[in-house]
Amino acid sequence: MTTDGPASFAPIPETGRHLASATTRGALRIQGRLLSAAREFLRDEGFTELLPPIIGPVTDPGSRGSKQVDVDFYGHRYKLMTSAILYKQASLLAFDKIFCIAPNVRLEPLETAGTSRHLAEFHQLDVEVAGASRDDAVRLVERLVVHMVDSTVRDLPKEFAELGRDTGAFAELLKGSFGRMRHAEAVAELRDAGHPQSPDAELDWAGEALLSARRDRPFFVTDYPKGSRGFYDREHPEQPGLLRNFDLIAAEGYGELCSGSQRTNDYAEIVTRMRETGENPQKYRWYLDLVREGVPGSAGFGIGVERLTRYVAGLDAVWQASAFPKVAGVVSP
Repeated sequence: MTTDGPASFAPIPETGRHLASATTRGALRIQGRLLSAAREFLRDEGFTELLPPIIGPVTDPGSRGSKQVDVDFYGHRYKLMTSAILYKQASLLAFDKIFCIAPNVRLEPLETAGTSRHLAEFHQLDVEVAGASRDDAVRLVERLVVHMVDSTVRDLPKEFAELGRDTGAFAELLKGSFGRMRHAEAVAELRDAGHPQSPDAELDWAGEALLSARRDRPFFVTDYPKGSRGFYDREHPEQPGLLRNFDLIAAEGYGELCSGSQRTNDYAEIVTRMRETGENPQKYRWYLDLVREGVPGSAGFGIGVERLTRYVAGLDAVWQASAFPKVAGVVSP
């Protein structure tokens, strides 16, 4: 098995022992406070919380090698959501600022069972803002994560102590200025370290962990190459071939926490990008009809709830941040 986090993969115990574990209780209390703090922050910023769909005729096609799950919806082939991205954009027709805590299902490759950071069923804190730029979204993520971590550390000292998590690890994070590097810079650093990262692809899991382990605060990787992400990420107008997007990578080897971008809302551009990535525009008819009618330009992001919990709580594996974890290839309740 491979590992890409600060600790080796640990097998999932049977459900009763997992739920009764002091580690599980502490992690889920921390997770609950993180989400409460997120709601406090976003509502104070004027956001409206929506309940996201669980199934739809299409879902996000950009899911890093995982498979989508089909369901029969009264004779029609629907998908379980792998991401709420298309519905977030559509929701801006109702509100300028929205967020949701969205369940997602992705059948990850079997080899991810040993990475300590992949779940087949997980949740995202999804945020979208009409009229925002990529840099607006980056600044919002930074402020949001600082508030979430600060509130949780202050309110749950007992839980952190019981888990053995040194909250001093967040000293740089709580200063509120995360690091930034472009994708090309990340590729250069990884290659200098002997890691064979492709300059034309997303950072691979091992590469993210390597960069993460070298830093004491979260940092953003920006400007991924066109073709490495979905058709909805806006291309740089002055730098063709680069996208106005980002990932947030945790410190201490925990890897990616969040992905986001400025979105394109140009109908012709979206159709062209769909075809470039091998997608059939006809499948996305409802979405393209809304874009043609005038979906606003926006920027947004999704924070992995279980991944953030793992990092903040200092857990060995992401499944420890779920009450009923689903890991690739492991049959479980």
